[in-house]
Amino acid sequence: MYIEQLSLRNYRNYEELNLEFDNNVNVFLGENAQGKTNVMESIYVLAMAKSHRTSNDKELIRWDEDYAKIEGRIQKQRGSIPMQLVISKKGKKAKCNHIEQQKLSQYIGNMNVVMFAPEDLHLVKGSPQVRRRFIDMEIGQVSAVYLHDMSQYQKILLQRNHYLKMMQINKKNDPVMLEILTEQFIQAAVKVTKKRFEFLRLLENWAQPIHEGISRGLETLKISYKPSVDVSEEQDLSKMIKCFEEKFEKTKKREMERGITMFGPHRDDLVFYVNGRDVQTFGSQGQQRTTALSVKLAEIELIHSEIGEYPILLLDDVLSELDDYRQSHLLNTIQGKVQTFVTTTSINGIDHQTLKDASTYQVNSGTILKGG
Repeated sequence: MYIEQLSLRNYRNYEELNLEFDNNVNVFLGENAQGKTNVMESIYVLAMAKSHRTSNDKELIRWDEDYAKIEGRIQKQRGSIPMQLVISKKGKKAKCNHIEQQKLSQYIGNMNVVMFAPEDLHLVKGSPQVRRRFIDMEIGQVSAVYLHDMSQYQKILLQRNHYLKMMQINKKNDPVMLEILTEQFIQAAVKVTKKRFEFLRLLENWAQPIHEGISRGLETLKISYKPSVDVSEEQDLSKMIKCFEEKFEKTKKREMERGITMFGPHRDDLVFYVNGRDVQTFGSQGQQRTTALSVKLAEIELIHSEIGEYPILLLDDVLSELDDYRQSHLLNTIQGKVQTFVTTTSINGIDHQTLKDASTYQVNSGTILKGG
């Protein structure tokens, strides 16, 4: 799959922008703060209906404007698909093939992207929240059911937290209502947990040989899901539900005292191990970067295995963060099979045929010239 056209209206620093792309590699060159990353982000937002840089959609709308519009034409094996996303202060409207999508969960997944930016190097050493977001975004691209289950979970979590807070403030104890909310919460939580286990097993299967290749056969990568409830991948949903119910009984008193839900997928984490050692705690910077790179390249292959097409790869200012060897490994892997967008201040010093053959765009103060 590839995006052949992109149009922006009132998006970030672009009043109006129309671009056509090569289906192989497209490089955006320019100094910092000129608008390179904004183009990259807009492609991501068109696919995912949210930004990787901010949770506040209003930041995507050009200053003093009421809305931002992103349009793109995606080429897939089954033909051309026009996509459109309008972001306003009232919310978002998404169209796919000119048909408005009633739910974003129906829209997401029509266009698949893998983003690799400097902050993704923090996937290993960053906070659990970074890793949870990574899991949710990636599963959501290949599973509309997961997006629905996650949305249900977040709604019930919000209700349950609100009720616990009310119990804490009012010191009223209505165990029946809490039991009902907890039952709904657990039903949603086990579905999310089960799917995360399955996804991470697939991801590990793809990432292991990639990591071994980058490390020249010296390292073995393992990815382990760390739920906040003592459940395992082998358990069926009924056994998981029993474990969640036991956890609730143990934490009920503390939850009511603190007014917050203390277990569930919103508290989970994952750990990366290289040669049996936790990379976050004991890994060198090189090992952490190799792990992040392996996981990103594994994402590409996992999406391809799930949907039968390669996703679009967005490399936002990340090549300069990798040494020559890891750069070459990345560029060799994508060469000729994945439409790739690269932002960088300069390609000098990157001696690779992939970039020499790329289409280039010069970005300067929100103006983009092809072949600059």
